[in-house]
Amino acid sequence: MRSLKRNSHRLRAIRPPTSLPAPPRIFSAPISTHPSASNDVTSITPIKSLLIANRGEIALRIARTASSMGIRTTTLYTDIDASSQHAKCTPNSLALGPNTKGYLNGPQIIELAKKHGIEALHPGYGFLSENPTFAQACEDAGIVFVGPPPKAMLDMGDKARSKIIMNAAGVPCVPGYHGPEQSVEELRGHAREIGYPVLLKSVKGGGGKGMRIVLKDEEFEAQIASARQEARASFGDGGEVMLVEKYVVRPRHVEVQVFADRYGNCVALGERDCSVQRRHQKILEESPAPVLDDATRHDLWDKARKAALAVDYVGAGTVEFILDKDTGKFYFMEMNTRLQVEHPVSEMVTGTDLVEWQFRVAAGERLPLTQDEIEARIHERGAAIEARIYAENPDKGFFPDSGKLVHLITPKVSEDIRIDAGFVEGDTVSEAYDGMIAKLIVRGRDRETAIRKLELALQEYEVVGLSTNIEFLKRLCRSQAFVEGDVETGFIEKWKDELFERKHVSDEVFAQTALGLFTSQTKKTTSGPHGETLGFGEAATQGSRKFAFQVKRDDAAAETSDEAPEVVQVEVTQRGHSLYNVSVSRSTDASTASPVVYENIISEPGSAVAASHKSQLTTFFPRARVETTLVQDPGAPEKLAVFQLGEKTELTLVQPGWFEKALGLKEAAASVVAPMPCKILRNEVSEGQEVEKGAPLVVIESMKMETVIRSPQKGTVKKLAHKEGDICKAGTVLVLFEDPDATPAAGSE
Repeated sequence: MRSLKRNSHRLRAIRPPTSLPAPPRIFSAPISTHPSASNDVTSITPIKSLLIANRGEIALRIARTASSMGIRTTTLYTDIDASSQHAKCTPNSLALGPNTKGYLNGPQIIELAKKHGIEALHPGYGFLSENPTFAQACEDAGIVFVGPPPKAMLDMGDKARSKIIMNAAGVPCVPGYHGPEQSVEELRGHAREIGYPVLLKSVKGGGGKGMRIVLKDEEFEAQIASARQEARASFGDGGEVMLVEKYVVRPRHVEVQVFADRYGNCVALGERDCSVQRRHQKILEESPAPVLDDATRHDLWDKARKAALAVDYVGAGTVEFILDKDTGKFYFMEMNTRLQVEHPVSEMVTGTDLVEWQFRVAAGERLPLTQDEIEARIHERGAAIEARIYAENPDKGFFPDSGKLVHLITPKVSEDIRIDAGFVEGDTVSEAYDGMIAKLIVRGRDRETAIRKLELALQEYEVVGLSTNIEFLKRLCRSQAFVEGDVETGFIEKWKDELFERKHVSDEVFAQTALGLFTSQTKKTTSGPHGETLGFGEAATQGSRKFAFQVKRDDAAAETSDEAPEVVQVEVTQRGHSLYNVSVSRSTDASTASPVVYENIISEPGSAVAASHKSQLTTFFPRARVETTLVQDPGAPEKLAVFQLGEKTELTLVQPGWFEKALGLKEAAASVVAPMPCKILRNEVSEGQEVEKGAPLVVIESMKMETVIRSPQKGTVKKLAHKEGDICKAGTVLVLFEDPDATPAAGSE
């Protein structure tokens, strides 16, 4: 009885992160997970103090669980992160200094842990989480590394070695070359032998870094050079060592969450489908994987457990597989020897807290649940989906963005809706680190319900200050192919016409925007830099005003199109208290159709908003009540974000021609600028060279992503403003073009 009570106290119910309402207890203690072997209590050393060697949402997520377990927690921060949420979330936070790569400084981090008497270290994901040298250094310093043994990390971290181990363990691998000979010609020979298309990836790879698809032999040399440069920048020395593997044309990315303890027990907590990707990086993750038969599902689980046991794994890990849609066969790809970004999906479908499992296993405890108990939970708890909310512009090839979160409204959380976030309104998303703002995770009784709940939650998001992928995620949720589970890693490219279709902006959006500006201007005039009223017309007349708007277009077609942007003119006339007439005229049909007129509509301001650049209003149109939030960029009041009926529309308040001319606001059309802070990797053109629309001009690196800047026009390059290695701010001119209207030099055509 005494030992039973001891077990009951130690294996108490696993709790979810404290940001969620507490659900019913997941299991009742005492639990006998392995009846044949009694727990050796003397071998268990509970963790009492912890250093989180990471940043952002994962640091916050780890801290929540640690706090709930009574573990004294310390976080780290670089100078640029000094005001970040993770630096504020605990009473104890230690500075790493000005270097933005401080989270990679293993010796400094270990020294800080020793200096402050910290017992354990959790690496999160990314940074040092899969560095066996760092894990060993922690052990040597007497610090508990909350992760797998260094040798297991070493075996699985080397992609070539891991393939040898997997083949020996009976885990199927993709045909390819994983050897030490690394000359371009040697690797090209293996690519020819395997047969194109092939996939190049770094032996230290992960997250899509240092990975390239080569479709034909002529591309091989350029692609391997690009892959090696990116891998070396991401993983350091040794990152340039490449694997060459057969590229599966229609692959699905299916991974299995495994967990093992030091007593040889290993379980699979279901699989996750992560096939919807861009730049080889995941956007959506879901569990269970759709359109997967039970035989294949259980085979995946079995092979994943074999993979973990083959390297004497301990802790949380993810075994990733490629599943060939054409044959139904699956192949081992790699094992991530850490907690994954998408671990909340598995937590949702198993009712577990995997970070708490990590702490308990690191302390010497056995796994809390058996495989049969986990499978029973998966059958009971339905389906879960995670959407990554990124600072990026999908319409510009998912180009990363950065900036201040001027306005941020998030969905309401519940037992079935969870948000793991690293930022709040007013925070700045820096270009120095990954651009993930948050993770939105939902659960439903089945996949279809989960998708609907995800879309509804996404509609509650309001973000202003930088570009995000939220509108794109909404379109994904509405995609019939996605709803049917017809997913593969090329999903976005396959369905791009549907996913990037230009949306029609309703007349009510323009009417609401004008009403919002009208009411705010009647309270306090919104002025230009010299006092000029931006809403033009009869400025002195408070009863009537005119506005003109353009819909913001960021897609590549807009940059190269000769089509004039649509200008929509709106006139607002106040007839009485909260009573208005609104006229909407669209330039595309102004000559053939009359304006749309809303007469005697009631429009009232919503709840009080403290910030002067935000307004809310409710308007009763003839057939509907419409609620709208309008946000003006404080630094550029002509930029407007309109949130209405679950959709975001970005508009530009068009200024009169005389105003632009007087202030010299005409944009220089004969140049290409850096879309965000970046490093110049190389110039693809030379001065004096003629280029076509869409031709590559400059290759830049930002947020660890390599991006090609393409020409918006046909023309002649006049000047390359920067050389390889230069660091540029957003808006810096990269390429200047010759003025097409200039008189040509003698002898030129």
